[in-house]
Amino acid sequence: MTYAAAGTPIASISQKVEASARNYVLKFWAVVLVIFTYLAFCWVHFDISSIKEKWRPDRGMLFILDSYAYKDHVTMRWKHPDDLAVTFEGSRWHTYDPKPHWFLKSDEAVGAITFANGNVTTIYKDEVVYEHEEENKVYRFRIGEDKKPYVVGFENSLEELPDWIRQTKSKIEIRPSLYERIQVGKNKVEVHRYEIGWKYFWFDFHSPLANTSIWQAIPLAFSSERVDPLLSNASLIFHEIKDNEHWQHGIILYAMLETIFMALLGTMIASLVGLPLAFLAARNVQPVLAFRFVLRRSFDLLRGIDTLLWSLIFLRAFGPGLFTGIFAIAFTDTGTLGKLMSEAIENADDKQREGIQSTGSSKIQQHRFGIIPQIMPVFISQSLYYLESNTRSAVIIGAMGAGGIGLQFLGALQTGSDFENVAYMALLVLTTVICMDSLSARLRRMLIGFQKHGN
Repeated sequence: MTYAAAGTPIASISQKVEASARNYVLKFWAVVLVIFTYLAFCWVHFDISSIKEKWRPDRGMLFILDSYAYKDHVTMRWKHPDDLAVTFEGSRWHTYDPKPHWFLKSDEAVGAITFANGNVTTIYKDEVVYEHEEENKVYRFRIGEDKKPYVVGFENSLEELPDWIRQTKSKIEIRPSLYERIQVGKNKVEVHRYEIGWKYFWFDFHSPLANTSIWQAIPLAFSSERVDPLLSNASLIFHEIKDNEHWQHGIILYAMLETIFMALLGTMIASLVGLPLAFLAARNVQPVLAFRFVLRRSFDLLRGIDTLLWSLIFLRAFGPGLFTGIFAIAFTDTGTLGKLMSEAIENADDKQREGIQSTGSSKIQQHRFGIIPQIMPVFISQSLYYLESNTRSAVIIGAMGAGGIGLQFLGALQTGSDFENVAYMALLVLTTVICMDSLSARLRRMLIGFQKHGN
């Protein structure tokens, strides 16, 4: 049969095809125009063009460096050169006495600092000398009569200075490598010496075991010769690690347990409440439309408000504490699990329920033996998945006032200097999440496998 015989001319079909093609082309370019307009709006509104000017990679590198390295400070004031101080992380409570091996004092110099790469900074009463071993050059820094620092020999040729020496009106900053930093100001000289590692991680600065490694502490725990006459060595080691004033192992580990407890109890409440409500919201269980409608909209309300917002609401109700986080997680997950389980119940095979019904069983028995065995694998899998997710969410909720590791995390971030503590807690959270994921996966296989075997 030809197109002409069918009463549909080829020219008319061709026109329709061309019109349809033009419509698709117009729609395509309309979408491209909308996307381009949106991107242009974002570019102007968020001032993306100025990101390059605002970007401070040097500051970002300092934050990263502080997370895996420690620094010792050497500080000298021009007016009191004999009061030079060598401190750990710049804290006057952590002053080295005696001085570290990399610091030497002589009759001519107030002090000489040797860096890990071989460079040496020597501080005199009237100048600072920096010896760059790789370039085989020496740079001298002094304070002029106008009380402003300057580089000797470069007074009128600052452009000839290397990139790692920056001079302003009030300060000269020398940063030849990531692990060296010297600041020469009009009032003082400050040297930062970085080394990789988390110093005093096990035993703090003032501990009688401060310079003892964990591998030295293990055999010491079984030694009969006591470090402290009042405590056994094992007890001393335990308390010194737990009460470490810088790393705060005892406080942080207890806070991590609070976070796990918050996620576990919140998920458990949501699971225990969400499952029976899901039956009442399922079409094949609850025949009353109005009742189902109210329950489903309640689920929408509970999961529509984010966990973070629920935590702010409960923060006003209960104040700071674990109850805030527990109820925030429980409310959100009740809505989510209730919806998921009600859909799983509706998709369950009715043949099993009908078979049990034919034996004269009650409604509860029909649901218990006809529906629950079918949805139990989904219920267990979803509950365990949300337990993993809530472990991460509990960290954020804790930072908002619910306590746990999140509050400790926020406190370390706000100091602006304790980024090694931030990295420590981040690794602890990561390890906990990985362990939770591994354990929940194993538990999921055990329970679901047992359920299948039972069927």
